[in-house]
Amino acid sequence: MKAEALLRELTDAQRQAVTHGDGPLLVLAGPGSGKTRVITHRAAYLAKTVTEPWHILAITFTNKAANEMAERVIQLQIGRGMTCCTFHSFCARLLRAYAERAGVRPNFSIYDTSDQTSAMKEAIRRCDLSTDNFPPGRALATISRAKNDMILPEQFAATVKDWQKKRLATLYEEYNQVLIEQNALDFDDLLVKTALLLGNDPEVRDELAERYRYILVDEYQDTNHAQYLIARGLGLKYENLCVTGDPDQSIYGWRGANLNNILQFEEDFPNAVVVRLEQNYRSTPQILAAADAVITHNRKRKKKTLFTHNPDGSSIRVVECEDNQSEGEYIARQIREHVEQGGIYGDVAVFYRVNAMSRSIENALRSAHIPYQIARGVEFYNRKEIRDILAYARVTANPLDRISLQRIINTPARGIGKTTVDRLFTHAEAAGKTPLEAISDLDKITGITRAAGALRSFAQMMIDLATTARKGTVQDVVEFIVQRSGLLAMWSGAHDDDAIDNANELINAAAEYDRQQSEGSGSLEEWLQQISLVSDVDAIDEQTGAVTLMTLHAAKGLEFDTVFLTGVEDGLLPHQRSQENDAEIEEERRLFFVGMTRAKRSLTITSTRWRDFRGMSNRTSPSPFLYELPDEGVERITVDAEDEFDYDDKDEDDLSAKAEDYLSWRRGQLVRHPSFGVGRLLWIKPQGRRTHAGVHFAAYGEKTLVLEYAHLEPIENDEWE
Repeated sequence: MKAEALLRELTDAQRQAVTHGDGPLLVLAGPGSGKTRVITHRAAYLAKTVTEPWHILAITFTNKAANEMAERVIQLQIGRGMTCCTFHSFCARLLRAYAERAGVRPNFSIYDTSDQTSAMKEAIRRCDLSTDNFPPGRALATISRAKNDMILPEQFAATVKDWQKKRLATLYEEYNQVLIEQNALDFDDLLVKTALLLGNDPEVRDELAERYRYILVDEYQDTNHAQYLIARGLGLKYENLCVTGDPDQSIYGWRGANLNNILQFEEDFPNAVVVRLEQNYRSTPQILAAADAVITHNRKRKKKTLFTHNPDGSSIRVVECEDNQSEGEYIARQIREHVEQGGIYGDVAVFYRVNAMSRSIENALRSAHIPYQIARGVEFYNRKEIRDILAYARVTANPLDRISLQRIINTPARGIGKTTVDRLFTHAEAAGKTPLEAISDLDKITGITRAAGALRSFAQMMIDLATTARKGTVQDVVEFIVQRSGLLAMWSGAHDDDAIDNANELINAAAEYDRQQSEGSGSLEEWLQQISLVSDVDAIDEQTGAVTLMTLHAAKGLEFDTVFLTGVEDGLLPHQRSQENDAEIEEERRLFFVGMTRAKRSLTITSTRWRDFRGMSNRTSPSPFLYELPDEGVERITVDAEDEFDYDDKDEDDLSAKAEDYLSWRRGQLVRHPSFGVGRLLWIKPQGRRTHAGVHFAAYGEKTLVLEYAHLEPIENDEWE
């Protein structure tokens, strides 16, 4: 394909972005504006006019987007050699290549959330602190924010004054020490150590600048400070940095993304060319106009005028339901109608703000026999049997990985107890050996007698596994683990067919990896790295013929014919934890905007009057964002449940069988709740298929409960007296 052919059917703005030569370029790309097409065509155009494919680096945020980009580039016939990857996978690759200069070992493990929690618990123990006062998740979140902002332990310690934060500073330092001892990096370390390498080693920076002379960074609005430094460092010499993104779609501030990176790009590069992609090819005019009306309420943004030449579609439906059960049933009915009218399940997506909201949706879809998939790509790799297999593989790749070794040394049970493991680890540390190496010193370790034979057998098995890893494929390694570790025998003995099926699926994944590698290019370390960087959206199968359920954050970058955006209520969207300042509210509005603009043809936004939480039914209010929608092109619908009534005013024959259980209850009587204790009944009403009651508890105030779920018991007068 000639360079001129790449420019056919591009708009003037797209053509300007594609043909821009040397120098910094900012592409402000609205939703559905053909951003991926522009990036891939630009890469192809550069490779055909001014450089070679191997001098081009394209970085994005998900494996799915990186793979799609790589496939499109191949279709454009520019030859192989261009690098398309995520930030994290690029950094992992660099750190293995420049391990010594980056201060790491090339066979490092990448710790996922579960591993990080284990490492943090060890740090808390070493610091003589309590997980009650310092929950590992919260401590890790604080440390992650610090790392994303490139604040190292000593800098963090220098800025804190109160006792709590000083202890957190100590934990930060100790947590890092635990990772160093186990030759492990967490996700944030991949970015931090790469940024430090580029900033502190001019020789490496120049070498990489020569290799990657043209850099394209997608979703630039979602970069944190570490990623910003990496992009700047790579582009420092030639300044051929092209960034694409949309400030209106920046939704990851909670994990360190800095909106200012894209807003201030022109300050960083005064000679930058700015191209605006404002034409939307995805959505109907009604969807686009409504989304644009909402996002204009944000102040921290770059102005764009979104437009589309797509034909008119149906009005957006804003639906108020009685409760989350009726919300799920309404969505199921609409999906069924969509299919009866010729649509397919795979065209439909249901979005929600938090994962917990999926339960009532799933129940309704199951009841309606509607197939669905949940976008939780990491879920497969979090299953116990899969984590067990991978732990064997990780110890093989990195013998210093004690967290993985602790998981497998007595799995399946070998008679190796915790005390034995602690003694082995203590001796290994004192002797400067790995725990596996220290097994050869069992005669020198006090207190290890009965488990000695089991330890030696385990060590020999791991030696054989390491030999298989050196000589064989990744598939050979996984099959060895399943067969020789005793895991398969354990599952078979327990008749755990699901575990066996999942293990076979992991073997298939390893075989697929081997097939994708040119001879001798793959490695166990790289395969483990790919697995550790899997994200939720990577598991979405667009050919599965099922409705897709996912959080709004996971929906970024995707599109569906028909979208249901659920739970749009105050406290959920915007979330109650994100209402402390205008910046947080604006990010929640951007999240709503992202959800709306995933829809191509049909958009339904739902809320409820009541939403269940921990057995209580809470009165809800519509999201303030719903009042920002325009009147034109929006249809507001109320899904009526049965009329509400007091028992005193309704004939008993009209009550549900459940409600009849509460006919004898009267206002003012005493009741007992398993958590809240004794309270006084204020009111009671059947609503739809459930019975709501207001109860005042001395210690908790008034609570609204669903009697069918609340386990509330009346107190007889003689019992109370």
